[in-house]
Amino acid sequence: MEMSTDSRFDATIERFTGFGAHYDQVRPEPPRRLAELLGGIARCPRPALVVDLGSGTGLASRYWARHAEKVIGIEPTASMREQAQADGGANIEYREGYSHATGLPDGCADLVVCSQALHWMDPQATFAEARRILREGGVFAACDYDWPPATLYWEADAAYVGCQQRAERLERERGIAARLHRWDKAGHLGRMRESNCFRHVRECLLHHRDTGTADRVAGLLMSQGSVQTLLKEGVTEDELGIGELRATVRRAFDGEAVPWFWSARVRLGVK
Repeated sequence: MEMSTDSRFDATIERFTGFGAHYDQVRPEPPRRLAELLGGIARCPRPALVVDLGSGTGLASRYWARHAEKVIGIEPTASMREQAQADGGANIEYREGYSHATGLPDGCADLVVCSQALHWMDPQATFAEARRILREGGVFAACDYDWPPATLYWEADAAYVGCQQRAERLERERGIAARLHRWDKAGHLGRMRESNCFRHVRECLLHHRDTGTADRVAGLLMSQGSVQTLLKEGVTEDELGIGELRATVRRAFDGEAVPWFWSARVRLGVK
């Protein structure tokens, strides 16, 4: 059966089209302890089914496949699904769909998760769909890293933030931001509480240690939808300050792979 489209999200789908392999290479997976936290709250140490909304290239789906019997990734962007399917996973199935229209049966999932993507989703409709497909006592959780990660070199972190702010300014000036449907991450918890879809809502903080080279720092920036959209529209890497970022981080890291520290905000609701 062909998926019905939702034109509100056409610009978002285009934003994440065409760089799935790069995205998959540089982005972080969910925090190591996330499965323990959510599985414990849902009273299922090894869930029978985890549904991954906005599954992208399958980074989070592959994480959950190590902790669950089965994972279904729901993703509307074809190039992201193709990358996910290329990476495989015996107990993972990827389907075309939206967070608010999964096509899954009522009460089928122990966990419904969303990694780095809830801000691109219609919140009330997504919460209602998560509630519908969760079994009683199941858990919905949105996990978002604070961006960028903290390295041991403030110069590198500051250079990244400077590029990110430049990209955001260029998106506003070119009218790109106005075409997008995006919800502020800071409002996720309040919207979950106001939705009346969950018996209990709270936020937890988890931390994840990673490592990376200077090239991966620049790669992280190049994995952001804002940067990719601007490049597609003809903005140069120099205009975005990417060359300057690379030079700054290479000087700071001095050719080494260094520790990074991600902080994740997990907003969860219990059905």
